[in-house]
Amino acid sequence: MCVCQTMEVGKYGKNATRSGDRGVLLEPFIHQVGGHSSMMRYDDHTVCKPLITREQRFYESLPPEMKEFTPEYKGVVSVCFEGDSDGYINLVAYPYVENEALEQDDMPERDQPRRKHSRRSLHRSSSGTEHKEEKPGLASDGSESIQETKSPRVDLHIHSDVPFQMLDGNSGLSSEKISYNPWSLRCHKQQLSRMRSESKDRKLYKFLLLENVVHHFMLPCVLDLKMGTRQHGDDASEEKAARQMKKCEQSTSATLGVRVCGMQVYQLNTGHYLCRNKYYGRGLSIEGFRNALYQYLHNGIELRKDLFEPILAKLRSLKAVLERQASYRFYSSSLLIIYDGKDSRAGMFVERRPEMRLKRVESSLPESLQDGGGTEPGSSAQPKVDVRMIDFAHSTFKGFRDDPTVHDGPDVGYVFGLESLINIMEQMREENQ
Repeated sequence: MCVCQTMEVGKYGKNATRSGDRGVLLEPFIHQVGGHSSMMRYDDHTVCKPLITREQRFYESLPPEMKEFTPEYKGVVSVCFEGDSDGYINLVAYPYVENEALEQDDMPERDQPRRKHSRRSLHRSSSGTEHKEEKPGLASDGSESIQETKSPRVDLHIHSDVPFQMLDGNSGLSSEKISYNPWSLRCHKQQLSRMRSESKDRKLYKFLLLENVVHHFMLPCVLDLKMGTRQHGDDASEEKAARQMKKCEQSTSATLGVRVCGMQVYQLNTGHYLCRNKYYGRGLSIEGFRNALYQYLHNGIELRKDLFEPILAKLRSLKAVLERQASYRFYSSSLLIIYDGKDSRAGMFVERRPEMRLKRVESSLPESLQDGGGTEPGSSAQPKVDVRMIDFAHSTFKGFRDDPTVHDGPDVGYVFGLESLINIMEQMREENQ
């Protein structure tokens, strides 16, 4: 019998009953703005992603002073890739037990457990139309369906009250306003495709459980920055290293040590998130990077000048911490900067025309977000911001997993990127005083 069916999982999330069994039905994390692995929502406070052993071990060996700037590591779950009798796809998480999970991996496919889950529909916000994606169908026994490829419909139980709009034509998804960041569904589709191709050989996957770092923000505005002047790990092949070096040379990674990987920023004047993706970030010049940062700090009505000091304070603290981490290298790591779109003066603004009086703009917010939260207009309290390092699949330090390459001193490429970011924000603050 599969361990998935015999374990109690009450402590693994209050939404565990959604799957119709004892597991937790995973859903795409609607605020994922960058990366290539699909981030999945586990519960309100937790997300998960496909486990890479190097990244897991890195989280387990983090220096205490770095933990303020990284998501909390919460352990590992087993994830079953399941198809129902109608050819629809689900991912369900179960407690991870190493020995039994390994036995499960070795089981012949015919002995694998089958659980059925109902079809689910993914609705666009503000419309009754359904967003359909092409994904391979599965028969109820997990084998390839003889039916033609279906368009599974997945109902996001937790979705944003605020629609998203991707500005980049190469996002791979519709530019219409939808109730999740388009990049999250792109990553999810690719993840399912990869897992689908392996489904005949594997039935269980290990996923990392990590803190949902945007949980405390009502309208999370997120900037994903690829940090450092080098992106390939020490174990990269010559071909991959060459590709990564070319990307750096052709972007602001080489000139600034940082490039935009993704963004969502709440626009107060329209009531939706403005989104950018990594392809947009790769094509930016130094001035383009400055403009992107300006756009991230602009709510559609005014530049959020109140964000400069708290973000700069976080970046300086992180820089000081990393300068003390001798031999650490964070190749291909990203940095998230997060603030709340409903904060400080988000409830009202002054019309630029002098003859106009103070004008309320709360009507652009969803009804559920118009009351409470945020700092009262005129308050001297600084808005809440967060800065977190993520993605450590290529990170290393002296003595880590017997890595053959040992580096000396701090990660100068990453620190250079932080310095560039700090300098640009300081200049922007002075220009807009």
